[in-house]
Parts: sequence; structure tokens; C-alpha cells
Amino acid sequence: MPAENSWTAPVAADKLDATVRVPGSKSITNRAYVLAALSAGPTLVREPLDSRDARLMLGALAALGASSEHTADGVRVQPLTDGDGEAAITLGNAGTVARFTPPLAALGSRTVHFDGDPAIRRRPLSPLLTALRELGADIDDGGRGAPPFTVRGRGGLAGGEIELDSSASSQFLSALLLAAPAFTVGVTVRLVGTVPSEPHIAMTLDMLRRFGAAPERNRREFHVPPATLSLDHYTVEPDLSTAAPFVVAPLLAGGSVRIAGWPRETTQPGDWLRSLVRELGAEVSLDDDGLRVTGTGRLPGATLDLHEVGELTPVVAALLCFADGPSRISGVAHLRGHETDRLAALATELTALGGDVTETEDGLRIRPVPLGGGVFHTYDDHRLVMAGAVLGLRVPGIEVENPATVGKTFPGFVDAWQRMLAG
Repeated sequence: MPAENSWTAPVAADKLDATVRVPGSKSITNRAYVLAALSAGPTLVREPLDSRDARLMLGALAALGASSEHTADGVRVQPLTDGDGEAAITLGNAGTVARFTPPLAALGSRTVHFDGDPAIRRRPLSPLLTALRELGADIDDGGRGAPPFTVRGRGGLAGGEIELDSSASSQFLSALLLAAPAFTVGVTVRLVGTVPSEPHIAMTLDMLRRFGAAPERNRREFHVPPATLSLDHYTVEPDLSTAAPFVVAPLLAGGSVRIAGWPRETTQPGDWLRSLVRELGAEVSLDDDGLRVTGTGRLPGATLDLHEVGELTPVVAALLCFADGPSRISGVAHLRGHETDRLAALATELTALGGDVTETEDGLRIRPVPLGGGVFHTYDDHRLVMAGAVLGLRVPGIEVENPATVGKTFPGFVDAWQRMLAG
């Protein structure tokens, strides 16, 4: 029987022939909002993502004194204004909000309280809070290294040199770099440990430059000097990671799908999908109309290091359940600290459907066997909803639990998925 509050993922009855538009990148949208708030004048952010995470970011910036308004052309963000008294920031389960806004709170004079969904209290944050303290921030987290916590603003941060372990999330590094132009002397960050996502770091550096900063990098050392940021408008690219289930769909259903607006050049990690699906036998073309993927409905097994593109793991794991041979995903141990423990969740849910999926130290081992229908639990994780949709292309009766959680990055995902299958 269908689970309460579930969506029956549709089976692909025919070869695909569709064009899909995905919303703006969450990673770019929330970085643009932060940089706009740190700018000297208002910035119009065009084609931003409108989702729970993006709204939470705008709400957080408003609490810190940066108002915004929706216009016909996008969202206009005003610069931060200082103030006194107390403020509260609702984090939801948004990692970018939890990590990018505490440095902004430390730049002001308010006492700011941070808390969110129960899941955000389990996500790693301690290295960033420790680094901010070493840079002079007054933070009370009760020794938890996680929400709830309070930042008592002292009117600014001098900045300086810091060592940072960003192995659990590249967002720790990005948080410091994004705020660094507003520090009195800027900031120099020396990384220790590994970094999960080089593309997201490249994204942060590129966007800093577009807003007028001058970041420098020497391998594992980053320096951002103080700068006055200013940009009249910034246009957000489509979210290529959110496009993942649509990109891989032709490999299981056959036919073609075009992703409209796919950029020719980008720092988004999701652009790696082009090389993946080509490696798995699809035909791929990119032109001014977007990315077109044509598949045959068959694919080989693969050994993939997804260290730099870990957020694609749920969709890729679902895809590889239908390969002609065994597959292995590695390099993604850090996914245990995302919206949920994604490795445990995938192994549990795929096995419950009859699959042969086991966790490794840093990934998953997948042996294709026939799957059956059943409830696919999503653990309040938007990427797992997308993985469930991919499974449903081949397996009747996949009941995707709580599909509304996909609103974190793509509120219209279910409708777009069904339109793709209808051509």
C-alpha cells in the first residue's frame, strides 16, 4: 500500500523526448545574496532560486539588517546596516545559512541567536565557530560546536591569519572567504586536512572577484584582502546538481532530454555530469539551447571517485543500481554529515527494495540485482527524493516518502518530472 504523504514515482513507459528547465543554483543564489548584503550599494540578483533554503537566507540577512524585495527582474538586496539589541536567525536545515551568516553576525553589533530544524543540530559546524573565535568573534554554543548558538557582535572583526580544517565541508572555508572583504585586514586561511569540494571553492573565489574582491590562492593557502564590494546585478545560473536526475533519465529510459540554459563555462560541480553520462554510453551535445543527453536504456558498471561532486551521489547511486555490472563510489565519507547520513540512508533504502548496496569507509559498493517496489524513505533530504524518482523510471511501485522536502532546492520538481515523462 502507498505510504501516507508519499508520491508514486512514475515508470517511463516510452523513450523520452523532452526539454526541462531547472531553477537557479542554490549554491550560487545564497552566495550572491551574502555578497550583495556585504556590498556598498543595492544589488539585483536575477533568476535566483526561490526555495526554502533561499528564503531562509533572505530572512537571515534581514535579521542582520540587509533588507530585500522581490521585483519583476529578480530580488534586490540592500547592504547590511548595523544595529543593537537582539535578533534571531532561523536556519531550517540549510547548511549555507548556518555557515555563511555567523561571520556576518560577528561583523555587526547585535546579539544574534541561531537555531533551526533538529537535523541542523547534527551537521558539522565546530571548525568554523572555532576559527571565528580565533579571529575575535564572541560565540556561545555551550560547547556543542553546533546550533543552537549565539554570536555577540562587537562591531566588526579585524581578521588575520587562521588555520582551518574544512574536510567536513568546504562551506567552512567559503564562509570565511565571503565575509573576508569586510574584515579590517582581510583574512588568510591555511587549510589542514582534505577539502571535499574544490568546485565550490572555485565558485566562491569567482563570485568574490565578480563583486570586486581580489582573492588569492597558493595551493592550500587563501588570502582575501579588505575591499569595497559593488555589483549592480548578478544573474544566477541554472542549478546543475538539481538537473542530475533529468540528465541521467535517458540512460534508463532511452530517448533524449534537453536541459535548457546549461552554461558553456561554469564552476558548478554538476557540470561533471556531462562527462559521466558520456562515459556511461550516452550521446551528449552542448549548444546555445542547452545540454542534450540521448541514452539507450543500458549502461555499464563504473568505479567513480565523487570526492569533488559528492552531492550527486544519491542520484548516481540510484542510476548504477541498473548497470550491467557492479559499481563502486568512493571519496564521499563527508556525506555522513549532510542533510542526513546519505551513505547509510542509501544503503538502507536501496537494500530494502531488494538491492545489494553496502557502505564502505568512504562510499558505496553496488551490485545490480532486480529491485521491487516499496517505500523509499527520504530522511528530509531533497537529494533522496530525486534518487527515488530515478528508481521509479524502471521499478513500478516506488513510493517516495515526503516528496515536499525537495522544495529545499526545486519546489516544482515532481511536476517537472512528470512533464518530462509526458514529453
